[in-house]
Amino acid sequence: MTMGRSTPHAGTAEHASVAPRPFSEGELARIRADFPLLGRTVREGRPLVYLDSGATSQKPRVVLDAEREFYERHNAAVHRGAHQLAEEATEAFEDARETVAGFLGTDAGEIVFTKNGTEGLNLLAYAFSNAAAPGALDGVDEDWAARLRLGPGDEVIVTEMEHHANLVPWQELCRRTGATLRWIGVTDDGHLSDPAEVVGERTRVVALTHVSNVLGTLNDLGPDSPVVAAARRVGALVFVDACQSAPHLDVTALTAPGSGIDALVLTGHKTLGPSGVGVLWARRALLEAMPPFLTGGSMIEVVRMEGSTWAPPPAKFEAGVPMAAQAVGLAAALRYLSGLGLDRVHAHDRMLTGHALAALAERPWVRVLGPADPAERVACVSFVVDEVHPHDVGQVLDDAGVAVRTGHHCAWPLHRRLRVPASTRASFGVYTTPAEIDAWLEALDRVPTIFRTGAA
Repeated sequence: MTMGRSTPHAGTAEHASVAPRPFSEGELARIRADFPLLGRTVREGRPLVYLDSGATSQKPRVVLDAEREFYERHNAAVHRGAHQLAEEATEAFEDARETVAGFLGTDAGEIVFTKNGTEGLNLLAYAFSNAAAPGALDGVDEDWAARLRLGPGDEVIVTEMEHHANLVPWQELCRRTGATLRWIGVTDDGHLSDPAEVVGERTRVVALTHVSNVLGTLNDLGPDSPVVAAARRVGALVFVDACQSAPHLDVTALTAPGSGIDALVLTGHKTLGPSGVGVLWARRALLEAMPPFLTGGSMIEVVRMEGSTWAPPPAKFEAGVPMAAQAVGLAAALRYLSGLGLDRVHAHDRMLTGHALAALAERPWVRVLGPADPAERVACVSFVVDEVHPHDVGQVLDDAGVAVRTGHHCAWPLHRRLRVPASTRASFGVYTTPAEIDAWLEALDRVPTIFRTGAA
């Protein structure tokens, strides 16, 4: 069954033979026409300038249609029932898994649907906690069992730029097991410090973000990169939060054989897809060894009153009736992104980021957080304004119809490291235009005058 298939308006036929380029003005207009919400007004009729895609992306009509079609024509409990609707729903759900696998360049048997990226990271962390339970690793290869059992003296490594979703689960894992949490620091210009200073013989897990949701920093996670190479030398598992990178970059290099990456998560709502669905990709051997996170229907093989056995992955990790309509919507979103060409999406992001950074550099009363080179960033710019709290900056922008994020963006330790209480973040999507960047900057220029700062 094929549901919600669509070819986006920006063609991709020639981009493979030429250098990737940003979307043209005409292409952007056609792309924006695919996103119904972008046509609305806010704050007494002002055009909406949506610069909060890092928090959640807007959804193209093809995604809305795919969910609606599922509910209107195929709605039934997946993997249950022998009637036609159940068969259609199951086929649609498994087709969505195949689409996700294609987007990530991997096998559908390695794709676990979750409700978001946070749940995927918790699933990984709880596998280590559950490994300590009696019988949890019965039948598991002893080498894998040893890698999953954590205790005092073992170490879990994160970075100082992590979203709370890739920090708190590991804090809790260490609290439960007695392992030690350590972290790779962040330099003043928004890059990772030398991982060799932290990763050592006792390191069992390295969990880190591909792109910082605050700094926009694109971390090098190639197999020979400092952090991945350091983890491989000591046999540590490497888990990647790709929630900020998957909407903007081709991430298939991370899942390729020999990449040194063992698992990766993404979330639907940041990737032009619905809320309530995410993805955990993990190598098959790891999924086979991991104890389940949730138990109940669908994930079982045999159930007796005395005990139960588990179905093979990915079913082992998908207890209960799954989010079938959302998975179908996510598949439509990933097809849409792929149709645009992720190389062109990235080129568009880089153009927007470069434009924003160059303009902000002309405003000495603005301090940009993170790398100065747009080539080292992906699709967001966080900043602080001299003498003005970020919440007040956000209010001025909102009054002009410009939607941005203010606060610590679920990255409180990073803001402490940068010695700022909070920041304002503008983040971009495939539908963001240079004119919207200019509208944001024009509204931002009102801030010093309104608050009578030294820059006014």
